[in-house]
Amino acid sequence: MAKPNFQYEKRQKELEKKRKKEEKLKRKAEKGNAPDDGTEASDADDDEVDTDTDADKGAAGPAST
Repeated sequence: MAKPNFQYEKRQKELEKKRKKEEKLKRKAEKGNAPDDGTEASDADDDEVDTDTDADKGAAGPAST
């Protein structure tokens, strides 16, 4: 009777775990990107407001020095 190759089996289990983990991370990333698309539009509006605020701060900054 042949001896089982435990190192091979262990390596295969590790590769399977790694593959499943990568797939899970990929699914999370895809899931995370979908809601971010709607959020980015809101953030873009906020960025415009922040840009105006930053411009005002920039003008005030050199005047105070």
